[in-house]
Amino acid sequence: MSGAYQDFDTRLKKLDRKHSRLAHGYSAQVNKDGLIVFRPKRRQMAISLRGVMLLVIGFLCFKGFLVAHIGTTTYENRITALQEGTMVEQAGGYVMQIDPVTKAIAGKLHPFLN
Repeated sequence: MSGAYQDFDTRLKKLDRKHSRLAHGYSAQVNKDGLIVFRPKRRQMAISLRGVMLLVIGFLCFKGFLVAHIGTTTYENRITALQEGTMVEQAGGYVMQIDPVTKAIAGKLHPFLN
C-alpha cells in the first residue's frame, strides 16, 4: 500500500511542478495523433542587452560630466587618492579612470559648463 501511495505522491509532485511552470505562460501544440500538448514558454533574460548598454552609456556620460565640471587634474588627484585606499576603493578608482570616451564626452560638455 505504501508503494502505491509513493507513486501517487510522485505523480502529484510532478503535476505541481508542471503546473507552476505553465503558470508563467505556455504554448499549445497538436501532435500527429491529435493530442494537445501544452509546453511552458522559455523565460527571457531578466536584464536586456539594451538595458546594460544604456547603463554603460549613462555611466560614461556621468564620468565625462565629472571630468568636465571639476577639471582633469583635480579628477586625477581624486582617482589617485582612491587607488591608495581599501580594496573596494581601488576597484572604484580603476573603474573611474579617465578613458578616451570619457575624455571625448568631457570635451563636448566643457563649453556648456563654463
